[in-house]
Amino acid sequence: MEKFKTLTSTAIPLAIENVDTDQIIPARFLKATDKQGFGDNLFRDWRYDGQDEPKASFILNNPNYSGSILVAGNNFGCGSSREHAAWALTGFGFKVIVSSFFADIFKGNSLNNGLLPVQVSEVFLKELLHELKDNPKSKIEVNLEAQTIAILNGSRSEDFDIDPYKKTCMINGYDDIDFLLSKREVIEAFELNRN
Repeated sequence: MEKFKTLTSTAIPLAIENVDTDQIIPARFLKATDKQGFGDNLFRDWRYDGQDEPKASFILNNPNYSGSILVAGNNFGCGSSREHAAWALTGFGFKVIVSSFFADIFKGNSLNNGLLPVQVSEVFLKELLHELKDNPKSKIEVNLEAQTIAILNGSRSEDFDIDPYKKTCMINGYDDIDFLLSKREVIEAFELNRN
């Protein structure tokens, strides 16, 4: 995984609540066993019509919006526990997902795949969505070390929570195995003292 400390980016507002994992990556695309190509089918049924033409009305097809942050409505990632949803989001280029609530399994899958779920208050989420609607080029800063998210025009910032272990992993670019390997000397010393 890539190391994550601070990200400053424009963002894409997806002001839809209760987005489930089947909407994020439809079930018919789950046959693959590696992460390649999942970004192409992110929100497939919302992004494309029956002739595989992009729907102009869907926000990811709007040329005014870009960035590696997705600002979504409440209850993002509900539904089935497919890890492929995190693969699709990262495959598309997102590094951060912002919502006022995430399904627990989706949150864990995201963190395990280098995608930072930032849970904010409903008030702050509404401010973010309003800011992005009014100014698509607004920049958002996510500081993982300080656990803050800010709209860079100076209007507002907010703290967010993250599991300390997952924070350490993301800052260092570790998956669970990398974290254990980083503790090799401590583990070996413990084993030596047991004998």
